[in-house]
Amino acid sequence: MRVLVTGAAGFVGKALVRDLAEHGHDAIPAVRRMAALPNEVVVPDMDAQTDWHAALAACSAVVHLAARVHLMRDTAQDPLALYRATNTEATLNLARQAAQAGVKRFVFVSSIKVNGEGRDQAYRETDEPAPEDAYAVSKWEAEQGLRRIAQETGLEIAILRPPLVYGPGVKANFLRLMRMVQRGWPLPLAAIHNRRSLLYLGNFVDAIRVCVEHPAAAGQTFLLDDGQPVSTPELVRAVARAMGRPARLLAVPVDMLEIVGTLLGKRASVARLKGSLWVDSSLIRRRLGWTPPYSMEAGLAETVAV
Repeated sequence: MRVLVTGAAGFVGKALVRDLAEHGHDAIPAVRRMAALPNEVVVPDMDAQTDWHAALAACSAVVHLAARVHLMRDTAQDPLALYRATNTEATLNLARQAAQAGVKRFVFVSSIKVNGEGRDQAYRETDEPAPEDAYAVSKWEAEQGLRRIAQETGLEIAILRPPLVYGPGVKANFLRLMRMVQRGWPLPLAAIHNRRSLLYLGNFVDAIRVCVEHPAAAGQTFLLDDGQPVSTPELVRAVARAMGRPARLLAVPVDMLEIVGTLLGKRASVARLKGSLWVDSSLIRRRLGWTPPYSMEAGLAETVAV
């Protein structure tokens, strides 16, 4: 297939372009600026007015990764308007033009945040969406708009909602955790009992490619993970094992962590560390026969090796 990949210069995009090429597909990377990728097309501004016709020529599928990413502290005066402009309106503009160009399959990478911010039970595709912040709302609105376009045009839509994705080149909180473990910092997390799903980059791009290829992916929404949710201290121990380092964990009571987090202005960070957010990814396994090709241990080994 000839597959247009937006956001191709990003963390997931680069890995996906490689994976598609390795499986015999003609990947067309769409990037905002020159990234020295084979066959790339430069699309400086991705918004509701972007002209995609040249990039979509002869494409049979689109994977839409490009997005305004989630920011913990978004200082924009109207963050929802900014998220909508990129994550909703630009997505729907691309999908409409894809349908006009004769594209058959449109794979949209959404977010588990559409389901919610976490709970004690596993999330499933059948749950009522409960987006809480501007980023999640913009993704949910894009999903709804894509379904309308599918009904109107026959464009096959497949929606993926990943949790935290890690792998070589990961940044943000996961990179900070790796650095703290590497430096042997004692972490006050041993008393936390939660369940969190993660998704290794290699598993993610494999699932995306399967959704491009498999006929039964059309019209579906899938939740993804590595298949083995872990607690926060279990994750620390797994990262430490992958690094060959000791896991220095202290059993500080969770209510004490919450007090300290509030005093330091880190309440949201503590909430993420102690809270549960896990998914039941059995639907994609049943419908598409997909199995994550990498275990979490293998994924962590690749991640820390860089």
